Amino acid sequence: MRRFFLLLPALLPVLASAQTPQLDYIAEYAPLAVSEMQRTGVPASITLAQGLLESGAGQSPLAVHANNHFGIKCHSDWEGETFYKDDDGRQECFRAYRTVEDSFRAHSDFLRNRPRYQSLFELEPTDYQAWARGLKKAGYATDPSYADKLIKQIEDYQLDRFDREETHVPVKVKEKEASARKPSAAKRPKQQEKQAAEPPVPPVRKQEGIRYDETVVLPI
Repeated sequence: MRRFFLLLPALLPVLASAQTPQLDYIAEYAPLAVSEMQRTGVPASITLAQGLLESGAGQSPLAVHANNHFGIKCHSDWEGETFYKDDDGRQECFRAYRTVEDSFRAHSDFLRNRPRYQSLFELEPTDYQAWARGLKKAGYATDPSYADKLIKQIEDYQLDRFDREETHVPVKVKEKEASARKPSAAKRPKQQEKQAAEPPVPPVRKQEGIRYDETVVLPI
């Protein structure tokens, strides 16, 4: 019995790392990030890293109450719902979205259509470091270490695997099949809408020392 209690502290970090909010977030939204990459050219690794960082893995008040996973503020051209919270200043205006899918789509369009981000699309889509530093240089965030934080998220969870051709092509096929079967968004229950937007991604190599759930996408 004494040996068991001596080993328990060493086992706790392993048990705690078996599943985290970050891994849950990646499992849930990787297919959506890949779909947006195919639609607009924004690397899935960048989308996921920004989502993880900006939304606190989907647990920030802005993400929970406004479905805003990327910290996009209202700006002068926003005519939709709003959410106010303290940021660089007090009670700043942020965009509120009907669904998380709307937030991911708006994020892609925000980068694709704003002139100050156009230089990013001249970069290699697999060069996540250049994309991260380009986002910071273009003024996406005021945090001076923003690029380094994005790169750390990508490398900690190996998010760049979603940028590779052999990873994202099957997702596109599955998503197309799902979209052909699903009813209109206006009549579809929220739970069914969420499931339709989350086609499975191909299996990834497993890393020794991490417990895996076969139904989600985890780091390779």
